[in-house]
Amino acid sequence: MENQKENHKYLETNGDYRMRELDKSDLEQFNALLQYAFQVTSYELLQTGWEQDEIKYAKRPILEAAYVLGWFYREKLASMIVVYSMKVNIHDNIMDMGGITGVATYPEYTGKGLIHSLMKRAINYMHDQEFPISFLYPYSIPFYRKMGWEIVSDKLSFTVKDTQLPKARPVKGMVERVSLESEDYKNVYSYFAYQRHGAMIRDSLAWDEFWRWENDDMIAAVYYNKEHKPLGYVVYYIANEIFHIKEMVYLNIEANYGLWNYISAHFSMITQVQGDNYSGEPMAYLFEDSEITETISPYIMARIIDVKDFLTEYPYQIQPEDFKIHFRVIDQMSSWNNGDFMVSWHNGETICEQVEDNQSINVVELSINTLTTMLMGYKRPTYLYDHEKIQTEYYMLTWLERLIPVEKPYFSDYF
Repeated sequence: MENQKENHKYLETNGDYRMRELDKSDLEQFNALLQYAFQVTSYELLQTGWEQDEIKYAKRPILEAAYVLGWFYREKLASMIVVYSMKVNIHDNIMDMGGITGVATYPEYTGKGLIHSLMKRAINYMHDQEFPISFLYPYSIPFYRKMGWEIVSDKLSFTVKDTQLPKARPVKGMVERVSLESEDYKNVYSYFAYQRHGAMIRDSLAWDEFWRWENDDMIAAVYYNKEHKPLGYVVYYIANEIFHIKEMVYLNIEANYGLWNYISAHFSMITQVQGDNYSGEPMAYLFEDSEITETISPYIMARIIDVKDFLTEYPYQIQPEDFKIHFRVIDQMSSWNNGDFMVSWHNGETICEQVEDNQSINVVELSINTLTTMLMGYKRPTYLYDHEKIQTEYYMLTWLERLIPVEKPYFSDYF
């Protein structure tokens, strides 16, 4: 144990507090802080079918595949943060993404600035790794806004009564229940994600996170067309006469009809269907009886890590060769993002240069938060201008509206 301590490389020290990267030897403390902070007890996990050893080693892949940083107080883990290396679809352009998770501190160590310093280190790490953008699920929206993250996607939770379920529509294919290990529904999701703005590209670790902590009653059902090609799936479980949808993905309207036919076929077993919709659009209009219950809540926040790289990689709707736009960005956490970024286009290529702050035309002034939510398509430029989130000349709104694709992000993952 002493040798392990001597081999650790500390990034910062402050009295008895030391910051370093976690490794496999820290697994027990890592699990303990996760379960304490996120109120997941071993008893609850055992009740859903987990074995004690499975609980202990369930998060081990994170320590092997992710960047995990923590503050230790006299060798006891006090606070930590996890950064996943992921990929996300940004308007059909697949970008590297840093997924922030596991942000946790024991209550006795709060108020000492531990998380703030870990967040700053995480941002620097993602910048070094050349991640243009980062996503996280917020436990406190105001807290993460101070660090430059902004809401980019909503979750629409819905409840449909059994009497409101859609009537069966004729389809040529059929639904089959499949093993949770089946590649068919994973392939459907992969095809969907590569076409859908905002969707995460799931690798094996992301799929592990998708299933982690789920109970043994989870079922996957795939819709196949008449050529037995998988075109959609629903992952669900039934409990207390409620059909709980974990995820529902379809590639065309035929698969959508087929999956709802399948759900409606449970009419005699259930009293309602509950699920979540991440499209950014309410579902009520699509139901014959539209008086279903839908609630909207903010879901995922994002942050541009490197403005220059992101603006260069971003797929603009138009590329006007006789036009230049200046994004004057304010970022309290990342000095490299502060300044005037001039974007122009030549022969189908986007050029972004950081220039001296002496431009007086075609300037858009905004924070890193607002730049992120605008380019992600969550809020349109005119809306942000009307609410004083961006400062620019009014004529520039027409350009911004033309440049930025009109599509809200779809992000259904939780990590």
